[in-house]
Amino acid sequence: MLTTQQKTLRKFWYATMPVSYLTEGPKPFRLMDEDIVLFLDADGKPAALRDRCCHRTAKLSKGWMDEGNLVCGYHGWTYDRDGKVVRIPQYDAGANLPRHKVESFHCQARYGYVWVALEEPLQPLFDIPEDGAPGFRRIFQFYDQWQTAPLRLMENSFDNAHFAFVHRGTFGDNAQPKPSKYEIEETDYGFVATTVVDIVNPPKAFRVTGTTEPTTTRTMRNHWYLPFCRRMDMTYPSGIRHIIINCATPIDDGRIQLVQLLYRNDTEEQCSTQELIDWDAAVVYEDRDILEATDPDAALDLAHRTEAHMTSDRPGLIMRRRLLELLTEHQDPEVTKNYVATAI
Repeated sequence: MLTTQQKTLRKFWYATMPVSYLTEGPKPFRLMDEDIVLFLDADGKPAALRDRCCHRTAKLSKGWMDEGNLVCGYHGWTYDRDGKVVRIPQYDAGANLPRHKVESFHCQARYGYVWVALEEPLQPLFDIPEDGAPGFRRIFQFYDQWQTAPLRLMENSFDNAHFAFVHRGTFGDNAQPKPSKYEIEETDYGFVATTVVDIVNPPKAFRVTGTTEPTTTRTMRNHWYLPFCRRMDMTYPSGIRHIIINCATPIDDGRIQLVQLLYRNDTEEQCSTQELIDWDAAVVYEDRDILEATDPDAALDLAHRTEAHMTSDRPGLIMRRRLLELLTEHQDPEVTKNYVATAI
């Protein structure tokens, strides 16, 4: 699916970059083919503007901050968090300023990241109950650009059939190519898919899973949040919960910014942050290698499907149906018709 052609997708929250990056000054970001600039205002809250000065079109991300306002590095025009011009150095003090303004976007800080919606959001940002909860720690795992589409990442996240092949170097078992069946409950925000998966447990994963057995299981509650976020809540027999949060933020039609957070109900002594980053990196980069070899806008091939294929494809089919319903409800029918023709 070519996300930049679906204007309804502008009405959702996307993770852009860690809030901490903005302490150094304004930063550029590309969201759904839109160049934006992110910065912190005088209260330390993030703001997002179009990355173009309304004077001579210079990128505002080339400027700097002055008491919470963004100064253009070309001629010094200065903007507040709403994009309003509050100072033009070439004007005399006290002179009336022209009513120039740069487009601003919805922006908030949550879970350590800056989240942006290009238009009025259709839904609030999803809640993570474990964030700040006693007994859980939050780990920043990945912030990487991938050469793939967000729908590809989401479909892969719910595809159990790839485990035995893509993840044969980490937890996948080639002797078990048939995927486990999901129980799927559709929700207002997307769906929850629950299953139990048998996995290989190599020595590098012993402290991750909390067991030294050569194999173990994962009870997985995999949440999909429209359009491109997911929460995978994995519980091991040891009682350890390994909760991964992903946001596949569309940069353009062929690239995403992948954000991954991890929540664990253990301690640094039980399994270090670096061990968890390294283990999940090994898993994630197996996914990256194969996803970057796919076509970002290809339709699902529904021919010659076995029962196993139907099991593994079911979440992706529901995902596409729900996206189609969303687009049909909120945007031009002709745009939706083209989407149906090329992507479903």
